[in-house]
Amino acid sequence: MDEELVEQDVPTVGERLRAAREKQKLNLEDIAAQTRIPQRHLESIESGDWEKLPAPTYTIGFAKSYASAVGLDRSEIGDQLREEMGGQRFTSTQSEVFEPADPARTMPKWLVIGAVVAVILLVVVMSALNRRSLDQSEEPTSNQQSPVASASAQQRAAPAPAPAAAAAAQGPVVLTATAPAWIEVTDQGKTLFQGELQPGQSFAVPPTATAPLLKAGKPEALQVKVGAAVAPPVGPAGKVVSKVSLLPPDLMRGGAQPAPAPAPAAPVTQ
Repeated sequence: MDEELVEQDVPTVGERLRAAREKQKLNLEDIAAQTRIPQRHLESIESGDWEKLPAPTYTIGFAKSYASAVGLDRSEIGDQLREEMGGQRFTSTQSEVFEPADPARTMPKWLVIGAVVAVILLVVVMSALNRRSLDQSEEPTSNQQSPVASASAQQRAAPAPAPAAAAAAQGPVVLTATAPAWIEVTDQGKTLFQGELQPGQSFAVPPTATAPLLKAGKPEALQVKVGAAVAPPVGPAGKVVSKVSLLPPDLMRGGAQPAPAPAPAAPVTQ
């Protein structure tokens, strides 16, 4: 008596995946969003429509991902799907193979090229604006230097007081502070005045002084008069000056020259 083999109906991969999905109350849109597999491929897997699916390797990878999403054994689903598709075996060493990105979900080529061109144009425009701002910032600097240079040139070109006018200036020498100014006035080693003059305070050099010298911490804060004439500044601004002659002729010549020291006596020869 021949034994009859009773084949039991085994649900297909698509039926197993659909049953597991419906058990979890999920639809194909949920699975597509979770696995990033196009919904049309998921529908073809459930219906067993292999002609609408890509290469078998990709299809098996899709089915495994679908199985993981609904809680089924990935390897078991993959093996069963190979048998249903003809028992094909693949030599690929990759355990997971997925279809390249769906062209419908990728950016159009013209949009990618347009974005690249826009970025390049933006870089060029920003570079031009930066270069222009740097050029504009350099122009005021050069313009600010011009008046200083011209003022220096005018000071160098200004003629010095004539010797006759310097010699003609006579009268008491008076130092007046326009701002707080420390001064020291000596005559042949003797201190005539030492201290700080407040704005508006004055010091008159005694007419008996024979070689008065001035030391000032802020020459620019002093106004020096010889009689009614205003003498030139006694020194550069911001620098301490010392040994400035306060004799009227020296002050009118500029005041920066110290009083000449007496010439040494000639040796007596026998």
